[in-house]
Amino acid sequence: MTAAIRPPEAAARGTEGTGRAACHHGEILQGVFLDERRRAVHALVTLPMNGPGSTARFVHRPGSPPDEVTVAPAGRTKAQAAAVLAVRECAARRDTEPCGGELTLTGDLPVGLGMGSSTSDVIATVRAVADSWGVLLPAGTIARIAVRAEGASDPLMHGARPLLFAQREGRVLEVLGSALPPAVVVGCALAGGAPIDTLSLPALHHDDDLAAYGHLRRMLRRAVADVDTALLGRVGTASARLRQRVLRHQEFPALTGIADSTGAVGVQIAHSGNVAGVLYDPRTPGLHHRLRRCTRALDREGITPTRTFTTFASHTSEELPWTNTSRKPSAART
Repeated sequence: MTAAIRPPEAAARGTEGTGRAACHHGEILQGVFLDERRRAVHALVTLPMNGPGSTARFVHRPGSPPDEVTVAPAGRTKAQAAAVLAVRECAARRDTEPCGGELTLTGDLPVGLGMGSSTSDVIATVRAVADSWGVLLPAGTIARIAVRAEGASDPLMHGARPLLFAQREGRVLEVLGSALPPAVVVGCALAGGAPIDTLSLPALHHDDDLAAYGHLRRMLRRAVADVDTALLGRVGTASARLRQRVLRHQEFPALTGIADSTGAVGVQIAHSGNVAGVLYDPRTPGLHHRLRRCTRALDREGITPTRTFTTFASHTSEELPWTNTSRKPSAART
């Protein structure tokens, strides 16, 4: 698939471009699944969240080598690598000589919590480079660049639809539907919001994993089709329990206990980080009271509540008016 080229007047505006990418709130499901060729593939379904994210600005440096990209803040090596790859991709599509440039990143995402901070940086970068070249890159191309730059990527370039996404291959295994069932999520940070080196986590793969995750995939497919929030919660909780073999969160029993005692449908976690959420059906009687009880219980257990948001459009990832849980975890900021 070739990229669309912007009109000449847009492409001629100069050699500067901007890009933006949202984050997510960890995963609803992550594990190993069979693809269309019956191969075992690691894949995930994220819990999308608008609002926080990364913004990138890229300015050409004419005449410089294409791999000569400077980045601020320093140390954003994945975004820098993505910029070089995107420059070559866009120049080839423009049939012109590539050049380096200056990349500037801004954002408000915690690093290492499992909210897709590095992927958000990378996608924003690729979009900024493409914008500077007057090229509209398709999501599949952005995914390919992101995987090459990061080694693995979240599906943020595809928007908020629930997708089973092979994060190490950058491809969609299944489109589960147009939207997740409606849920209200009380977000929190486990382990004091300490960052996790996601690349250091082992990728467990037991003989019974394919069957277990295949079952959860079917459950999630049905939850989306039937708009079944309770079933969504069961999938999130089951996937989180399986991931405990790797993450071993000490607060996990307390988290699930709070969910049970306050009438939540389940929990979800970042399978490669410390962000977590307690899921509620928005139609539950006494919801506002349950949300307040949840945040108080989290505080008592030493688990930091961070924000309350929804999976549906009316308040997506914005703090809801009946809560006061918007707190910043102690992780480093992007």
